[in-house]
Amino acid sequence: MNKTVYIIGHKNPDTDAVVSAVGYAKLKNLLGYPEYVAARAGHLNPQTKYIFEKFGVPRPEYIPDLIPRVKYFMQSDVETVSEDVSIWESIGDMEKSANRVTPVVDTDGKYKSLLHYSGFARGVLSILNPEKKHRFTTSIDLIQKTLNAQPIIIQKDSDKQFKASIHVASSSVDTFKKRLEAHSNEDIVVIASDRQDIHKICIENKVKLLITTSNYVITKDLKELAEKNGVNVIVSPYSTSPTSMLIAYSMPVGSMGDKEIKTVGINDTVSKIKDILKNEQCKYLPVVDDENRVIGMISEHDLMHEPNIEIILVDHNEITQAVEGIENYTIREVVDHHRIGTLSTKNPITFINRPVGSTSTQIAGMYHDYKIPIPKDIASLLLCGILSDTLILQSATTTDVDREMAEYLSSITDLDIKDIGNEIIIAGSQVSGRQAGELIRQDMKEYVEGKAVYTASQIEVGNPQEILDRKTEFLEELEIERRSHKALFSCLLVTDITKLSSDLLIVMDSKFEQFITFPKKEENVYYLQDVVSRKKQLIPMVTELVLNYLR
Repeated sequence: MNKTVYIIGHKNPDTDAVVSAVGYAKLKNLLGYPEYVAARAGHLNPQTKYIFEKFGVPRPEYIPDLIPRVKYFMQSDVETVSEDVSIWESIGDMEKSANRVTPVVDTDGKYKSLLHYSGFARGVLSILNPEKKHRFTTSIDLIQKTLNAQPIIIQKDSDKQFKASIHVASSSVDTFKKRLEAHSNEDIVVIASDRQDIHKICIENKVKLLITTSNYVITKDLKELAEKNGVNVIVSPYSTSPTSMLIAYSMPVGSMGDKEIKTVGINDTVSKIKDILKNEQCKYLPVVDDENRVIGMISEHDLMHEPNIEIILVDHNEITQAVEGIENYTIREVVDHHRIGTLSTKNPITFINRPVGSTSTQIAGMYHDYKIPIPKDIASLLLCGILSDTLILQSATTTDVDREMAEYLSSITDLDIKDIGNEIIIAGSQVSGRQAGELIRQDMKEYVEGKAVYTASQIEVGNPQEILDRKTEFLEELEIERRSHKALFSCLLVTDITKLSSDLLIVMDSKFEQFITFPKKEENVYYLQDVVSRKKQLIPMVTELVLNYLR
Protein backbone atom coordinates (compact mmCIF):
# COMPACT_ATOMS: atom_id res chain seq x y z
CA MET A 1 0.00 0.00 0.00
CA ASN A 2 1.26 3.47 -0.85
CA LYS A 3 1.57 5.60 2.25
CA THR A 4 0.19 9.10 2.67
CA VAL A 5 2.00 11.40 5.08
CA TYR A 6 -0.38 13.95 6.58
CA ILE A 7 1.11 17.24 7.77
CA ILE A 8 -1.29 18.52 10.37
CA GLY A 9 -1.59 21.16 13.10
CA HIS A 10 -3.33 21.03 16.44
CA LYS A 11 -7.04 20.75 17.23
CA ASN A 12 -8.94 24.04 16.88
CA PRO A 13 -6.21 25.25 14.51
CA ASP A 14 -5.20 28.88 14.23
CA THR A 15 -3.84 30.50 11.08
CA ASP A 16 -0.21 29.60 11.81
CA ALA A 17 -1.03 25.89 12.22
CA VAL A 18 -3.00 25.67 8.97
CA VAL A 19 -0.70 27.69 6.69
CA SER A 20 2.36 25.91 8.11
CA ALA A 21 0.86 22.56 7.13
CA VAL A 22 0.10 23.82 3.62
CA GLY A 23 3.51 25.44 3.22
CA TYR A 24 5.43 22.39 4.44
CA ALA A 25 3.42 19.96 2.29
CA LYS A 26 4.14 22.11 -0.76
CA LEU A 27 7.85 22.09 0.04
CA LYS A 28 7.84 18.29 0.32
CA ASN A 29 5.99 18.03 -3.01
CA LEU A 30 8.50 20.33 -4.70
CA LEU A 31 11.28 18.13 -3.36
CA GLY A 32 9.71 15.18 -5.19
CA TYR A 33 7.56 13.60 -2.51
CA PRO A 34 3.92 13.62 -3.68
CA GLU A 35 2.75 11.48 -0.74
CA TYR A 36 2.87 14.46 1.64
CA VAL A 37 -0.57 16.04 2.09
CA ALA A 38 -1.60 19.08 4.12
CA ALA A 39 -4.43 18.50 6.59
CA ARG A 40 -6.26 20.32 9.36
CA ALA A 41 -7.73 18.99 12.60
CA GLY A 42 -10.62 21.43 12.80
CA HIS A 43 -12.68 23.97 10.91
CA LEU A 44 -11.04 27.16 9.73
CA ASN A 45 -11.60 30.21 11.91
CA PRO A 46 -12.80 33.41 10.17
CA GLN A 47 -9.29 34.83 9.85
CA THR A 48 -7.83 31.68 8.29
CA LYS A 49 -10.82 31.29 6.00
CA TYR A 50 -10.40 34.90 4.85
CA ILE A 51 -6.71 34.35 4.06
CA PHE A 52 -7.30 31.21 1.97
CA GLU A 53 -10.09 32.89 0.04
CA LYS A 54 -8.05 36.06 -0.52
CA PHE A 55 -5.13 34.21 -2.08
CA GLY A 56 -7.19 31.53 -3.84
CA VAL A 57 -5.43 28.60 -2.20
CA PRO A 58 -7.41 25.36 -1.70
CA ARG A 59 -8.09 24.51 1.92
CA PRO A 60 -6.20 21.54 3.33
CA GLU A 61 -8.01 18.26 3.86
CA TYR A 62 -10.20 18.19 6.97
CA ILE A 63 -9.45 15.26 9.29
CA PRO A 64 -11.68 15.43 12.38
CA ASP A 65 -9.94 12.44 13.97
CA LEU A 66 -7.44 9.67 13.26
CA ILE A 67 -9.35 6.83 14.87
CA PRO A 68 -8.24 3.68 12.97
CA ARG A 69 -10.55 3.27 10.00
CA VAL A 70 -10.88 1.01 6.98
CA LYS A 71 -9.26 3.53 4.60
CA TYR A 72 -5.99 3.41 6.56
CA PHE A 73 -5.57 -0.38 6.19
CA MET A 74 -7.45 -1.52 3.08
CA GLN A 75 -6.06 -2.80 -0.21
CA SER A 76 -7.00 -0.21 -2.80
CA ASP A 77 -5.63 -1.98 -5.89
CA VAL A 78 -8.43 -4.51 -6.30
CA GLU A 79 -9.59 -6.21 -9.50
CA THR A 80 -13.29 -6.90 -9.95
CA VAL A 81 -15.11 -9.27 -12.26
CA SER A 82 -18.33 -8.67 -14.17
CA GLU A 83 -21.28 -10.79 -13.11
CA ASP A 84 -21.59 -12.05 -16.72
CA VAL A 85 -18.12 -13.64 -16.79
CA SER A 86 -17.95 -17.42 -16.40
CA ILE A 87 -16.75 -19.14 -13.26
CA TRP A 88 -14.02 -20.82 -15.31
CA GLU A 89 -12.61 -17.52 -16.58
CA SER A 90 -12.80 -15.74 -13.24
CA ILE A 91 -11.20 -18.60 -11.30
CA GLY A 92 -8.40 -18.64 -13.89
CA ASP A 93 -7.85 -14.92 -13.38
CA MET A 94 -7.81 -15.37 -9.60
CA GLU A 95 -5.09 -18.03 -9.89
CA LYS A 96 -2.97 -15.86 -12.18
CA SER A 97 -3.12 -12.90 -9.83
CA ALA A 98 -2.97 -15.02 -6.66
CA ASN A 99 -6.14 -13.31 -5.40
CA ARG A 100 -8.07 -15.30 -2.84
CA VAL A 101 -11.28 -13.37 -3.44
CA THR A 102 -12.77 -11.27 -6.22
CA PRO A 103 -15.68 -8.81 -5.95
CA VAL A 104 -18.43 -9.39 -8.50
CA VAL A 105 -19.96 -6.25 -10.04
CA ASP A 106 -22.82 -5.50 -12.40
CA THR A 107 -22.57 -3.72 -15.75
CA ASP A 108 -22.57 -0.34 -13.94
CA GLY A 109 -19.63 -1.41 -11.77
CA LYS A 110 -21.74 -1.73 -8.62
CA TYR A 111 -21.03 -4.45 -6.11
CA LYS A 112 -23.18 -7.59 -6.29
CA SER A 113 -21.38 -10.39 -4.42
CA LEU A 114 -17.99 -11.84 -3.52
CA LEU A 115 -16.39 -14.80 -5.27
CA HIS A 116 -14.26 -16.84 -2.89
CA TYR A 117 -13.01 -20.41 -2.97
CA SER A 118 -15.12 -21.83 -0.14
CA GLY A 119 -18.31 -20.36 -1.55
CA PHE A 120 -17.35 -21.46 -5.05
CA ALA A 121 -16.69 -25.00 -3.88
CA ARG A 122 -20.09 -25.21 -2.18
CA GLY A 123 -21.81 -23.97 -5.31
CA VAL A 124 -20.10 -26.37 -7.70
CA LEU A 125 -20.67 -29.35 -5.43
CA SER A 126 -24.38 -28.57 -5.27
CA ILE A 127 -24.53 -28.52 -9.06
CA LEU A 128 -22.57 -31.73 -9.47
CA ASN A 129 -24.71 -33.50 -6.85
CA PRO A 130 -26.07 -36.63 -8.60
CA GLU A 131 -29.17 -36.58 -6.42
CA LYS A 132 -30.28 -33.29 -8.00
CA LYS A 133 -31.25 -32.28 -11.50
CA HIS A 134 -28.42 -30.64 -13.39
CA ARG A 135 -29.91 -27.24 -14.09
CA PHE A 136 -28.01 -24.02 -13.76
CA THR A 137 -27.82 -20.55 -15.25
CA THR A 138 -25.51 -20.05 -18.21
CA SER A 139 -25.50 -18.90 -21.86
CA ILE A 140 -24.41 -20.34 -25.20
CA ASP A 141 -21.46 -17.95 -25.32
CA LEU A 142 -20.33 -18.84 -21.80
CA ILE A 143 -20.48 -22.57 -22.53
CA GLN A 144 -18.55 -22.15 -25.79
CA LYS A 145 -15.82 -20.07 -24.13
CA THR A 146 -15.54 -22.34 -21.10
CA LEU A 147 -15.12 -25.47 -23.24
CA ASN A 148 -12.96 -23.59 -25.74
CA ALA A 149 -15.33 -25.19 -28.22
CA GLN A 150 -15.50 -24.71 -31.97
CA PRO A 151 -18.77 -22.98 -32.89
CA ILE A 152 -20.63 -24.69 -35.74
CA ILE A 153 -24.03 -23.02 -35.51
CA ILE A 154 -24.63 -20.10 -33.16
CA GLN A 155 -28.12 -18.66 -33.26
CA LYS A 156 -28.99 -15.10 -32.26
CA ASP A 157 -29.14 -14.06 -28.56
CA SER A 158 -26.29 -16.42 -27.77
CA ASP A 159 -25.30 -14.16 -24.88
CA LYS A 160 -28.73 -14.41 -23.27
CA GLN A 161 -28.70 -16.38 -20.03
CA PHE A 162 -31.03 -19.33 -19.45
CA LYS A 163 -31.55 -22.23 -17.07
CA ALA A 164 -29.70 -25.08 -18.77
CA SER A 165 -30.98 -28.63 -18.37
CA ILE A 166 -27.85 -30.73 -18.95
CA HIS A 167 -28.07 -34.26 -20.42
CA VAL A 168 -25.32 -36.66 -21.42
CA ALA A 169 -26.38 -38.91 -24.34
CA SER A 170 -25.00 -42.23 -23.06
CA SER A 171 -28.19 -44.33 -23.08
CA SER A 172 -30.09 -46.16 -25.84
CA VAL A 173 -32.02 -44.23 -28.45
CA ASP A 174 -35.42 -45.09 -26.96
CA THR A 175 -34.36 -44.19 -23.42
CA PHE A 176 -32.85 -40.96 -24.65
CA LYS A 177 -36.05 -40.03 -26.53
CA LYS A 178 -38.11 -40.55 -23.40
CA ARG A 179 -35.73 -38.36 -21.40
CA LEU A 180 -36.05 -35.53 -23.93
CA GLU A 181 -39.82 -35.82 -23.85
CA ALA A 182 -39.79 -35.63 -20.03
CA HIS A 183 -37.82 -32.36 -20.19
CA SER A 184 -39.43 -30.91 -23.30
CA ASN A 185 -40.46 -27.71 -21.53
CA GLU A 186 -36.85 -26.96 -20.49
CA ASP A 187 -33.86 -25.41 -22.26
CA ILE A 188 -32.02 -28.64 -23.01
CA VAL A 189 -28.26 -28.90 -23.52
CA VAL A 190 -27.08 -32.30 -24.77
CA ILE A 191 -23.51 -33.57 -24.60
CA ALA A 192 -23.07 -36.27 -27.24
CA SER A 193 -20.14 -38.08 -28.78
CA ASP A 194 -20.08 -39.19 -32.42
CA ARG A 195 -23.49 -40.87 -32.46
CA GLN A 196 -25.31 -39.50 -35.46
CA ASP A 197 -28.62 -41.07 -34.39
CA ILE A 198 -28.48 -39.06 -31.16
CA HIS A 199 -27.50 -35.93 -33.08
CA LYS A 200 -30.54 -36.30 -35.33
CA ILE A 201 -32.93 -36.84 -32.41
CA CYS A 202 -31.58 -33.74 -30.63
CA ILE A 203 -31.97 -31.57 -33.71
CA GLU A 204 -35.42 -32.90 -34.54
CA ASN A 205 -36.51 -32.18 -30.94
CA LYS A 206 -35.08 -28.66 -31.21
CA VAL A 207 -32.84 -28.77 -28.14
CA LYS A 208 -31.24 -25.50 -27.09
CA LEU A 209 -27.66 -26.67 -27.64
CA LEU A 210 -25.97 -29.78 -29.00
CA ILE A 211 -22.37 -30.32 -27.93
CA THR A 212 -20.41 -32.96 -29.80
CA THR A 213 -17.18 -34.10 -28.13
CA SER A 214 -13.64 -35.14 -29.12
CA ASN A 215 -13.69 -32.67 -32.04
CA TYR A 216 -16.43 -34.59 -33.88
CA VAL A 217 -18.36 -32.39 -36.35
CA ILE A 218 -21.96 -33.23 -37.35
CA THR A 219 -22.77 -34.09 -40.95
CA LYS A 220 -23.68 -31.48 -43.52
CA ASP A 221 -27.30 -32.63 -43.67
CA LEU A 222 -27.71 -32.40 -39.91
CA LYS A 223 -26.05 -29.00 -39.91
CA GLU A 224 -28.66 -27.73 -42.39
CA LEU A 225 -31.46 -29.20 -40.27
CA ALA A 226 -30.02 -27.61 -37.11
CA GLU A 227 -29.94 -24.20 -38.75
CA LYS A 228 -33.56 -24.67 -39.85
CA ASN A 229 -34.70 -25.77 -36.36
CA GLY A 230 -32.81 -23.03 -34.50
CA VAL A 231 -30.46 -25.45 -32.72
CA ASN A 232 -27.04 -24.24 -31.56
CA VAL A 233 -24.19 -26.63 -32.23
CA ILE A 234 -20.62 -26.50 -30.91
CA VAL A 235 -17.72 -28.97 -30.89
CA SER A 236 -15.81 -29.65 -27.67
CA PRO A 237 -12.11 -30.56 -27.95
CA TYR A 238 -12.52 -32.81 -24.91
CA SER A 239 -14.06 -36.24 -24.54
CA THR A 240 -17.52 -36.60 -23.03
CA SER A 241 -16.46 -36.99 -19.37
CA PRO A 242 -14.30 -33.83 -19.04
CA THR A 243 -16.80 -31.88 -21.16
CA SER A 244 -19.55 -32.85 -18.70
CA MET A 245 -17.40 -31.71 -15.79
CA LEU A 246 -16.28 -28.44 -17.38
CA ILE A 247 -19.71 -27.28 -18.45
CA ALA A 248 -20.67 -26.59 -14.82
CA TYR A 249 -17.96 -23.92 -14.77
CA SER A 250 -19.75 -21.98 -17.50
CA MET A 251 -22.08 -20.47 -14.92
CA PRO A 252 -21.74 -16.69 -14.62
CA VAL A 253 -20.06 -15.60 -11.41
CA GLY A 254 -23.16 -13.57 -10.66
CA SER A 255 -24.96 -16.81 -9.81
CA MET A 256 -22.07 -18.21 -7.77
CA GLY A 257 -20.84 -15.20 -5.77
CA ASP A 258 -21.55 -15.07 -2.07
CA LYS A 259 -24.27 -12.45 -1.57
CA GLU A 260 -24.20 -12.78 2.23
CA ILE A 261 -20.82 -11.06 2.63
CA LYS A 262 -21.27 -7.62 4.20
CA THR A 263 -19.74 -4.53 2.64
CA VAL A 264 -18.00 -1.77 4.58
CA GLY A 265 -17.20 1.88 3.91
CA ILE A 266 -13.83 3.62 4.02
CA ASN A 267 -14.78 5.52 7.18
CA ASP A 268 -15.97 2.50 9.15
CA THR A 269 -13.85 1.98 12.24
CA VAL A 270 -11.49 -0.95 12.62
CA SER A 271 -13.23 -1.97 15.83
CA LYS A 272 -16.50 -2.30 13.90
CA ILE A 273 -15.12 -4.44 11.09
CA LYS A 274 -13.23 -6.70 13.50
CA ASP A 275 -16.61 -7.80 14.86
CA ILE A 276 -17.91 -8.37 11.32
CA LEU A 277 -14.84 -10.39 10.24
CA LYS A 278 -15.03 -12.51 13.39
CA ASN A 279 -18.44 -13.80 12.33
CA GLU A 280 -17.72 -14.25 8.62
CA GLN A 281 -16.51 -17.55 7.14
CA CYS A 282 -14.69 -15.57 4.46
CA LYS A 283 -12.22 -13.25 6.20
CA TYR A 284 -12.40 -10.59 3.47
CA LEU A 285 -14.79 -7.67 3.18
CA PRO A 286 -15.42 -5.51 0.09
CA VAL A 287 -15.01 -1.76 0.63
CA VAL A 288 -17.57 0.29 -1.33
CA ASP A 289 -18.27 3.97 -1.87
CA ASP A 290 -21.57 5.80 -1.47
CA GLU A 291 -22.71 4.50 -4.87
CA ASN A 292 -21.90 0.89 -3.94
CA ARG A 293 -18.87 0.75 -6.25
CA VAL A 294 -15.92 -1.35 -5.08
CA ILE A 295 -12.93 0.77 -4.07
CA GLY A 296 -10.97 -1.79 -2.08
CA MET A 297 -10.83 -4.90 0.07
CA ILE A 298 -9.91 -5.43 3.69
CA SER A 299 -9.09 -8.62 5.55
CA GLU A 300 -7.94 -9.78 8.96
CA HIS A 301 -4.43 -9.98 7.53
CA ASP A 302 -4.53 -6.32 6.43
CA LEU A 303 -5.29 -5.25 9.99
CA MET A 304 -2.02 -6.80 11.13
CA HIS A 305 -0.03 -4.45 8.86
CA GLU A 306 1.04 -0.90 9.59
CA PRO A 307 -1.58 1.65 8.48
CA ASN A 308 -1.04 3.40 5.16
CA ILE A 309 -0.61 6.84 6.73
CA GLU A 310 2.07 8.56 8.77
CA ILE A 311 2.06 11.97 10.43
CA ILE A 312 4.09 15.18 10.66
CA LEU A 313 3.02 17.57 13.42
CA VAL A 314 3.31 21.30 12.93
CA ASP A 315 2.74 24.10 15.46
CA HIS A 316 2.33 21.71 18.42
CA ASN A 317 4.02 18.78 20.10
CA GLU A 318 1.65 17.87 22.93
CA ILE A 319 -0.60 14.83 22.59
CA THR A 320 -3.45 16.62 24.38
CA GLN A 321 -3.51 19.19 21.55
CA ALA A 322 -3.16 16.67 18.72
CA VAL A 323 -5.97 15.24 16.63
CA GLU A 324 -7.74 12.34 18.38
CA GLY A 325 -6.29 8.92 17.61
CA ILE A 326 -2.79 10.08 16.66
CA GLU A 327 -1.22 7.57 19.04
CA ASN A 328 -2.08 4.83 16.53
CA TYR A 329 0.32 6.13 13.88
CA THR A 330 4.00 6.78 13.25
CA ILE A 331 5.00 10.40 13.74
CA ARG A 332 7.80 11.25 11.33
CA GLU A 333 8.59 14.84 12.24
CA VAL A 334 7.64 17.73 14.46
CA VAL A 335 8.09 21.38 13.46
CA ASP A 336 7.08 23.71 16.29
CA HIS A 337 7.86 26.82 18.32
CA HIS A 338 6.08 26.05 21.62
CA ARG A 339 7.25 24.49 24.86
CA ILE A 340 8.16 20.81 24.66
CA GLY A 341 5.28 18.82 26.09
CA THR A 342 4.46 15.19 26.70
CA LEU A 343 5.05 13.75 23.22
CA SER A 344 6.89 10.42 23.01
CA THR A 345 7.56 8.31 19.91
CA LYS A 346 8.53 4.70 19.21
CA ASN A 347 11.33 5.66 16.84
CA PRO A 348 13.81 8.54 16.52
CA ILE A 349 12.29 11.43 14.58
CA THR A 350 13.18 14.83 13.19
CA PHE A 351 12.21 17.35 15.87
CA ILE A 352 12.60 21.03 14.98
CA ASN A 353 11.65 23.46 17.71
CA ARG A 354 12.98 27.00 17.79
CA PRO A 355 11.98 29.95 20.01
CA VAL A 356 10.55 32.09 17.22
CA GLY A 357 7.21 33.85 16.89
CA SER A 358 5.52 31.40 14.54
CA THR A 359 5.91 28.03 12.88
CA SER A 360 5.42 29.80 9.55
CA THR A 361 8.78 31.49 10.09
CA GLN A 362 10.43 28.08 10.34
CA ILE A 363 8.66 26.65 7.30
CA ALA A 364 9.70 29.64 5.17
CA GLY A 365 13.27 29.19 6.42
CA MET A 366 13.22 25.54 5.34
CA TYR A 367 12.61 26.64 1.74
CA HIS A 368 15.85 28.61 2.05
CA ASP A 369 17.63 25.60 3.57
CA TYR A 370 16.63 23.40 0.64
CA LYS A 371 17.25 26.22 -1.88
CA ILE A 372 13.68 25.94 -3.18
CA PRO A 373 11.93 29.12 -4.40
CA ILE A 374 8.73 29.82 -2.43
CA PRO A 375 5.66 29.97 -4.69
CA LYS A 376 4.00 33.37 -4.40
CA ASP A 377 0.70 32.05 -3.03
CA ILE A 378 2.51 29.97 -0.39
CA ALA A 379 4.69 32.95 0.52
CA SER A 380 1.52 35.01 1.03
CA LEU A 381 0.08 32.38 3.36
CA LEU A 382 3.29 32.10 5.38
CA LEU A 383 3.52 35.88 5.74
CA CYS A 384 -0.01 35.92 7.11
CA GLY A 385 0.90 33.09 9.48
CA ILE A 386 3.79 35.11 10.90
CA LEU A 387 1.78 38.32 11.24
CA SER A 388 -1.18 36.52 12.80
CA ASP A 389 0.90 34.69 15.42
CA THR A 390 2.99 37.76 16.32
CA LEU A 391 0.22 40.37 16.24
CA ILE A 392 1.88 42.08 13.28
CA LEU A 393 5.35 41.61 14.83
CA GLN A 394 4.29 43.33 18.08
CA SER A 395 3.94 40.28 20.33
CA ALA A 396 6.52 39.49 23.01
CA THR A 397 7.26 36.28 21.09
CA THR A 398 8.52 38.17 18.02
CA THR A 399 12.20 37.67 17.21
CA ASP A 400 14.57 39.20 14.69
CA VAL A 401 14.23 36.01 12.67
CA ASP A 402 10.47 36.63 12.37
CA ARG A 403 11.00 40.23 11.32
CA GLU A 404 13.60 39.32 8.71
CA MET A 405 11.46 36.53 7.29
CA ALA A 406 8.37 38.77 7.20
CA GLU A 407 10.36 41.42 5.27
CA TYR A 408 11.56 38.77 2.82
CA LEU A 409 8.08 37.35 2.24
CA SER A 410 6.69 40.88 1.89
CA SER A 411 9.23 41.67 -0.83
CA ILE A 412 8.44 38.61 -2.94
CA THR A 413 4.64 38.93 -2.56
CA ASP A 414 4.37 42.73 -2.86
CA LEU A 415 2.27 42.73 0.31
CA ASP A 416 2.75 45.55 2.78
CA ILE A 417 3.33 44.11 6.25
CA LYS A 418 1.21 46.64 8.13
CA ASP A 419 -1.64 46.69 5.60
CA ILE A 420 -2.04 42.93 5.22
CA GLY A 421 -1.47 42.47 8.97
CA ASN A 422 -4.27 44.87 9.89
CA GLU A 423 -6.48 43.29 7.25
CA ILE A 424 -6.19 39.76 8.63
CA ILE A 425 -6.35 40.85 12.29
CA ILE A 426 -9.63 42.67 11.58
CA ALA A 427 -10.94 39.60 9.71
CA GLY A 428 -10.28 37.47 12.79
CA SER A 429 -11.52 39.89 15.43
CA GLN A 430 -15.17 40.03 14.44
CA VAL A 431 -17.22 38.68 17.35
CA SER A 432 -20.62 40.22 16.70
CA GLY A 433 -23.24 37.58 15.96
CA ARG A 434 -20.96 34.66 16.85
CA GLN A 435 -21.70 32.20 19.65
CA ALA A 436 -19.55 32.26 22.78
CA GLY A 437 -18.83 28.54 22.48
CA GLU A 438 -17.61 28.96 18.92
CA LEU A 439 -15.27 31.79 19.90
CA ILE A 440 -13.85 29.86 22.85
CA ARG A 441 -13.24 26.65 20.88
CA GLN A 442 -11.84 28.22 17.70
CA ASP A 443 -8.40 28.53 19.34
CA MET A 444 -8.44 26.42 22.49
CA LYS A 445 -5.57 24.27 23.74
CA GLU A 446 -5.40 21.76 26.55
CA TYR A 447 -2.37 21.66 28.85
CA VAL A 448 -1.23 19.13 31.43
CA GLU A 449 0.93 20.13 34.39
CA GLY A 450 1.58 17.28 36.80
CA LYS A 451 -1.83 15.95 37.81
CA ALA A 452 -3.62 19.12 36.74
CA VAL A 453 -5.33 19.72 33.38
CA TYR A 454 -6.41 23.13 32.16
CA THR A 455 -7.56 24.75 28.90
CA ALA A 456 -6.59 28.15 27.56
CA SER A 457 -8.35 29.86 24.65
CA GLN A 458 -7.45 33.14 23.02
CA ILE A 459 -9.26 35.67 20.88
CA GLU A 460 -7.90 38.97 19.54
CA VAL A 461 -10.35 41.86 19.33
CA GLY A 462 -10.38 45.57 18.71
CA ASN A 463 -12.79 46.20 21.59
CA PRO A 464 -12.69 43.76 24.56
CA GLN A 465 -15.88 45.30 25.93
CA GLU A 466 -17.81 43.32 23.30
CA ILE A 467 -16.76 40.18 25.18
CA LEU A 468 -17.13 41.59 28.68
CA ASP A 469 -20.70 42.68 27.93
CA ARG A 470 -21.44 39.00 27.28
CA LYS A 471 -19.38 37.75 30.23
CA THR A 472 -22.09 35.47 31.64
CA GLU A 473 -22.47 33.69 28.32
CA PHE A 474 -18.70 33.18 27.99
CA LEU A 475 -18.29 31.98 31.56
CA GLU A 476 -21.03 29.41 31.07
CA GLU A 477 -19.27 28.02 27.99
CA LEU A 478 -15.93 27.98 29.80
CA GLU A 479 -17.53 25.98 32.62
CA ILE A 480 -18.79 23.47 30.03
CA GLU A 481 -15.23 23.07 28.77
CA ARG A 482 -13.83 22.78 32.30
CA ARG A 483 -16.22 19.96 33.14
CA SER A 484 -15.69 18.28 29.79
CA HIS A 485 -11.91 18.20 30.22
CA LYS A 486 -12.12 17.53 33.98
CA ALA A 487 -9.90 20.57 34.26
CA LEU A 488 -8.65 22.60 37.18
CA PHE A 489 -9.69 25.69 35.24
CA SER A 490 -10.63 26.93 31.78
CA CYS A 491 -9.75 30.43 30.66
CA LEU A 492 -10.14 32.80 27.73
CA LEU A 493 -7.45 35.38 26.98
CA VAL A 494 -9.19 38.38 25.36
CA THR A 495 -6.38 40.36 23.73
CA ASP A 496 -6.90 44.03 22.86
CA ILE A 497 -5.06 44.51 19.56
CA THR A 498 -5.14 48.30 19.98
CA LYS A 499 -3.65 48.48 23.51
CA LEU A 500 -1.61 45.23 23.40
CA SER A 501 -2.96 44.05 26.74
CA SER A 502 -5.52 41.40 27.70
CA ASP A 503 -8.41 40.50 29.94
CA LEU A 504 -8.53 36.96 31.30
CA LEU A 505 -11.92 35.31 31.80
CA ILE A 506 -11.60 32.21 33.97
CA VAL A 507 -13.75 29.57 35.67
CA MET A 508 -12.00 27.28 38.13
CA ASP A 509 -12.07 24.89 41.02
CA SER A 510 -12.84 27.03 44.07
CA LYS A 511 -9.62 25.89 45.78
CA PHE A 512 -7.51 27.34 42.97
CA GLU A 513 -8.80 30.91 43.17
CA GLN A 514 -6.63 31.83 46.15
CA PHE A 515 -3.49 31.12 44.12
CA ILE A 516 -4.30 33.67 41.39
CA THR A 517 -2.13 36.76 41.77
CA PHE A 518 -3.29 38.74 38.72
CA PRO A 519 -5.05 42.11 39.20
CA LYS A 520 -8.76 41.39 39.52
CA LYS A 521 -10.97 43.51 37.26
CA GLU A 522 -14.32 42.01 38.23
CA GLU A 523 -15.69 38.62 39.24
CA ASN A 524 -13.97 35.90 37.14
CA VAL A 525 -12.10 38.56 35.13
CA TYR A 526 -8.46 39.60 35.56
CA TYR A 527 -6.46 42.30 33.79
CA LEU A 528 -3.08 41.37 32.29
CA GLN A 529 -1.10 44.46 31.38
CA ASP A 530 1.15 44.06 28.29
CA VAL A 531 0.23 40.38 27.95
CA VAL A 532 -0.64 39.37 24.37
CA SER A 533 1.03 35.98 23.93
CA ARG A 534 -0.56 32.83 25.26
CA LYS A 535 2.55 30.79 24.49
CA LYS A 536 5.28 33.01 25.93
CA GLN A 537 3.43 35.02 28.55
CA LEU A 538 0.16 33.51 29.75
CA ILE A 539 1.14 29.81 29.88
CA PRO A 540 4.36 30.36 31.87
CA MET A 541 2.45 32.56 34.35
CA VAL A 542 -0.45 30.17 34.89
CA THR A 543 1.92 27.19 35.00
CA GLU A 544 3.62 28.80 37.99
CA LEU A 545 0.22 29.22 39.66
CA VAL A 546 -0.65 25.59 39.01
CA LEU A 547 2.65 24.39 40.44
CA ASN A 548 2.03 26.45 43.59
CA TYR A 549 -1.42 24.86 43.85
CA LEU A 550 0.00 21.35 43.48
CA ARG A 551 2.72 21.79 46.11
